[in-house]
Amino acid sequence: MFPIAYHSIYKHPLPEGHRFPMIKYELLPQQLLHEGTATEIDFFEPIICDLQHVLAIHSKEYVDSLLKLTLEPKAARKIGFPLSAALVERELRIAQGTIDGAIKSFETKISFNIAGGTHHAYTNSGEAFCLLNDQAISAQFLLDNNLAKKILIVDLDVHQGNGTAEIFQNNSKVFTFSTHGKTNYPFKKEVSDLDIAFADGTTDNEFLKTISEVIPKLIEEQKPDFIFYLAGVDILESDKLGKLSCTIEGCKKRDEIVFGLCDKFQIPIQVSMGGGYSPTIKTIIEAHANTYRVAKNFF
Repeated sequence: MFPIAYHSIYKHPLPEGHRFPMIKYELLPQQLLHEGTATEIDFFEPIICDLQHVLAIHSKEYVDSLLKLTLEPKAARKIGFPLSAALVERELRIAQGTIDGAIKSFETKISFNIAGGTHHAYTNSGEAFCLLNDQAISAQFLLDNNLAKKILIVDLDVHQGNGTAEIFQNNSKVFTFSTHGKTNYPFKKEVSDLDIAFADGTTDNEFLKTISEVIPKLIEEQKPDFIFYLAGVDILESDKLGKLSCTIEGCKKRDEIVFGLCDKFQIPIQVSMGGGYSPTIKTIIEAHANTYRVAKNFF
């Protein structure tokens, strides 16, 4: 099968108003095991990420303020979760899970992180539930250890990967591609290497047509030897924080396009789950589980 990073701290308890978006990290593994898409042996528990890997992306001042819990109140409010030692540990384990998964992908072709996709984390700040940018940390790890020479980050979450864009704005070895809702958060967009902003109400047809045309061209032009994929399911019409109108079936076909291209061109891929905020938890779990089901058909 394929390796899946998961640790019990991913479901770190939060105050009442924050629990709903976190419950998927507990229920998704249960669903994958229940239906047989994954088995216990597919899961691995990441350790706390070595700070040298984190500091390859994030500033020392910012990382110190997280570790010491001295982040200024205004900066902490932008994150959206109450800052705590457990929350920081969670982010460090998520980052290591993405690194470990990426390394494993060279053998298994694909890996997953049940959490991750923390693409709103900048070099020296965090926001929107993101403290540390897991895929950016992992991408830099691959480059620094000569495991990859050119990386493509495919971010198909409904929100722009603004932190990822800022982090790699001057790095020619990483190509950042983000599709997102034009009027969605973040309201001030950064500049990725390629941004495609969809109008409110965009449906499956336009979304799928666009990515099926663009991603093959990017692979041909950039010739990546590794792909990071942010598979947020907040593109669904039902999502509370999204403004697109994609269906669960369209979301599944999106994953088929990405995985089909990685399979065709034999490019290893690491997948972090990203956002998903539909009002019914069943919808969120079904959409996320589809990503794993599709992967099982290709790898």
